[in-house]
Amino acid sequence: MFYSRSWHAAVTLFNGSILVCGGIANTDYRASTELYDPVNRRWQSTRAMVHGRAQHTLSILPNGQILAVGGRADVNSGYKKVQLYNPLTDTWMVTRSMQNARSEHAASLLNNGQLFVTGGIYRNDYLNSTELYNSISNSWETTGQLNYARASFTSSVLKDGNVLITGGRNNDGVLKSTELYDPSTGKWSIIDDLEFARVDHTATVLENGKVLVVGGSSNGTFISLKSAELYDPLTKRWFGTSNMSYPRCGHTASLLPNGKVLVTGGYFFLFSRIQVVNTVKLYNPRTETWDFVESFSVPRAHHTASVLLDGRVLIAGGLGQGGSLNSAELYSPY
Repeated sequence: MFYSRSWHAAVTLFNGSILVCGGIANTDYRASTELYDPVNRRWQSTRAMVHGRAQHTLSILPNGQILAVGGRADVNSGYKKVQLYNPLTDTWMVTRSMQNARSEHAASLLNNGQLFVTGGIYRNDYLNSTELYNSISNSWETTGQLNYARASFTSSVLKDGNVLITGGRNNDGVLKSTELYDPSTGKWSIIDDLEFARVDHTATVLENGKVLVVGGSSNGTFISLKSAELYDPLTKRWFGTSNMSYPRCGHTASLLPNGKVLVTGGYFFLFSRIQVVNTVKLYNPRTETWDFVESFSVPRAHHTASVLLDGRVLIAGGLGQGGSLNSAELYSPY
């Protein structure tokens, strides 16, 4: 890549290219964006965002345009500003702002085409507010509030269109609570707790409709998890599955075309110090087992992993042992 960055965001465009934008390097909150062409295997600079930001979300809308939502431009701030990118003209424009500034939130595209943005943190306040963006009317509206304010959690759209929220943190510490949002009613329901409280974990909707939750940090400053759990939407219950060999948080998890889940990088705590890793694991939902995969070249956490149209996975940027990275790597499942 042209720029080092971590806590950035990436999204796959309709033509298969990967747009990477924002992030942080040292104390510089990036406005720069760049595009990866998987056919030519080249990066190219694209038009910079109007406002630099990190810990934001990046989502592709039904019309193919990209919405950058929230984030922060320093350690104590949060954006309500929203920017819209048009890949056809390579232009960014400031669009309608959210009602609440937020970072470390989640954004999910609902089956009805609306973008569902929930939770996060603004300064020292954890949020339970939820907003819906309508790309046709370019408008935001509030919907039901989370039962528990939270940041750094996961948001997954299930096969039935409901949204599953897991874990995160708030003023009470790291959370094991999970909630389910019904878009048809705009209401939340509290469901079965995770076995372990976790933050900076991942959640992946499997082909069979279940949700795989992996790793994260738990209660206590220096506790990382190697455990994994499965959510069954039919029973609305959690149950254990096999653990990874090593704990990790700040990693990525990607659903491959063959139905397996690729977990890459992250970090764990070793004698109260952060240890960034380059290890990769592959989860097989049929056998509920983990396989070793060749490690990538550079240890990294808080990076992005994007599944290309041909099934390969692009690993980009992230935080290395010495700071933010500008390197990228490709994983091939074949």
